[in-house]
Amino acid sequence: MGLLDILLGRTKPVAPDLDQLFALPSAAVTLQAAAGFTPTGNGAVCFATVEGAAFEQTHREVQALLDADAERAGPPVEMSQDGYGYSWLLSRRSPDQLPQLVNDLHAVNSSMEANGFGPQLLCSLAAFADDTGRMLALVYLYKRGTFYPFAPLPGTADRRDSALELQMKAALASDLRIEQDLSRWFPVWGAPGL
Repeated sequence: MGLLDILLGRTKPVAPDLDQLFALPSAAVTLQAAAGFTPTGNGAVCFATVEGAAFEQTHREVQALLDADAERAGPPVEMSQDGYGYSWLLSRRSPDQLPQLVNDLHAVNSSMEANGFGPQLLCSLAAFADDTGRMLALVYLYKRGTFYPFAPLPGTADRRDSALELQMKAALASDLRIEQDLSRWFPVWGAPGL
């Protein structure tokens, strides 16, 4: 960053730090203690839709990498598209395999980044639920290197529990790098596994 950037108020974008994903297991302990949320075993990576042979090759590499895991039951990755035109890669694990799920999310992000698809990456999420059926996702913003909680209200298509999100923001402040700009806490309606 040069002097002109400083004078004009430009800031350097935060570089993605995929290793931040490895903080999710410790955050899960805090979530359970603070509000009774436990992992569901579902996690997903969202990216702008990509077509072409290079992406197909990357998808096959991710599939082969995750297929090599003997502890996994079922398909390693399910691909879908939401109503907004974004693509999702969903990984399913048993609820007690959050560290392995985090490894899956990290591997998918790293593979896409290594193959030149980093600019298309939007976010990754891990899903949690409580005994009453409330859902909560911890969403990692790839381009910001930060997390935020997303809590859709049960039985609604497009309403969220903002009070719960703010409560979880305070509870997780020492476990995760939380996104401070609330305008960047975009809802992830239609996210698979949530």
